Amino acid sequence: MKNYSTYLILVILPLSLLFNACKSDSIVQELLPQDPSLEVYFNHRDVSGITYKDPYRKIERSGDNLEAVIVEAINNADSSIDLAVQALQLPEIALALVKSYRSGIKVRVILENQYSRSFSDFTNKEITDLTSRKRDRYEQYLQLIDVNEDGALSRQELSSRDALIILRNAGIPLIDDTEDGSKGSGLMHHKFMVIDGQIIITGSANFTLSGIHGDYSNSETRGNVNNLLKITNSQVASLFIEEFNYMWGDGEGGSKDSKFGINKPLRSPETITWDNTRLTVQFSPSPKSQDWSNSTNGLIGQTLESANSSIDLALFVFSEQKLADILEQKHQAGVKIRALIDRSFAFRYYSEGLDMLGVALSNKCQYEKDNNPWNNYLNDVGITDLTRGDKLHHKFAIVDDDTIITGSQNWSNAANVKNDETVLIIENSTVAPHFTQEFSRLYSNSSLGLPTRIENKIQTEERKCN
Repeated sequence: MKNYSTYLILVILPLSLLFNACKSDSIVQELLPQDPSLEVYFNHRDVSGITYKDPYRKIERSGDNLEAVIVEAINNADSSIDLAVQALQLPEIALALVKSYRSGIKVRVILENQYSRSFSDFTNKEITDLTSRKRDRYEQYLQLIDVNEDGALSRQELSSRDALIILRNAGIPLIDDTEDGSKGSGLMHHKFMVIDGQIIITGSANFTLSGIHGDYSNSETRGNVNNLLKITNSQVASLFIEEFNYMWGDGEGGSKDSKFGINKPLRSPETITWDNTRLTVQFSPSPKSQDWSNSTNGLIGQTLESANSSIDLALFVFSEQKLADILEQKHQAGVKIRALIDRSFAFRYYSEGLDMLGVALSNKCQYEKDNNPWNNYLNDVGITDLTRGDKLHHKFAIVDDDTIITGSQNWSNAANVKNDETVLIIENSTVAPHFTQEFSRLYSNSSLGLPTRIENKIQTEERKCN
């Protein structure tokens, strides 16, 4: 594995090359320095000399190996590992957890209930009744587990390649969000791990093949575009452990005292300052009865309001109207705003990307309440050109080139008031350039503005609905 504490410099290019909308050439990137207490990794990073071999598909590819960062942290644990992630599919991570557990290290795992059961336990009827989305997951699962490609899953293949079976066979304590007696109020959408009460691994990536490396069924994919942070600070770790313990309760079985979703107490943002870093953490959800400004989306909004010169967005989903309205106010005040949103969500009727572009789509001729297309619309809103199957899964913003908003939380109302989520606000002069570099890479391979098909759809709706 590469030593990521070495140095990187962003090659400076003319602005006409850096910020042109539909480009065929990628920006050349070189290593930036890492802060040893707050390291940043990107699985699509395109940096000279940074490559790895996908351990499952055996593909040599550019980017940081996020799974290797996770496995290394697990292997270096001395006393405890607390893992809360929506989905865990990668066998190398599961095997590392088992190795640590068998050496006497305390291991606890929390998953989202839709991802806590192995497909090998599904009945034939359940397989037949899978939705198209779950059917795709099932096909990916079969390809990952069926090493000899004989169409049957042997006991050996399951015990060495099925992450959930690997954990179960080892007896590692594991719960999901049904442990509160329900299924939580929304998704257990966290993506974090705490090692020895000192180190936090967190970011936007689920611990899955498609979340990190790419789909088995498409060798051209390189995984959903994600980031990963490695934070070394015991005060920050204690906040994540508190969040974990609310959800864990008394663990497997016993009383249903786990607290997921809105059953957790509302907590205000906590700010920890050390060395070159000021880091603020807040966990979702926030009850609807609470003032929006006290919520995690409220924290995001306050950070956006602090912008003086620029805001860059790289988001999977953007559907929170109040955040779009704040951005419009900053735009009117002269702040330069650019936004990239995943292609599967960018132009849906509820996407705030449409507001920013000054247009609206209806849902069966009904427009969203408080919908607010900008009169002074933006041109710098669009999608990143990715291999079909890969998604822009980031949830980050860069404010004035020096403040980073990131975490697991999509910019949506559901994430704010239902899900278990993490929002981080990072002020660190070594960390910020990594996100700026990532945004520049994405932006240099983007398509901006309204696609013709969306323009046509809007015109069709105007004729039909008016």
